[in-house]
Amino acid sequence: MATTDDSIDGLTEHCDHCGTETLHKVSVQIITESSKQENAQFSREPYRVKECQTCGDRSSQRMNNA
Repeated sequence: MATTDDSIDGLTEHCDHCGTETLHKVSVQIITESSKQENAQFSREPYRVKECQTCGDRSSQRMNNA
């Protein structure tokens, strides 16, 4: 679960690589999932991307599982 801390400018989350709660940069990115150029515009999905500011580990999770 993501939390905010008034003393830190950012978001702290559990980092699987570090094994502790660390500061993370979190963003939402639209990623094209289709490799076919003709249908690429219909295969874009939002992903939540987080990057640990301590170790640099980066992970993404698809937000729409329809």
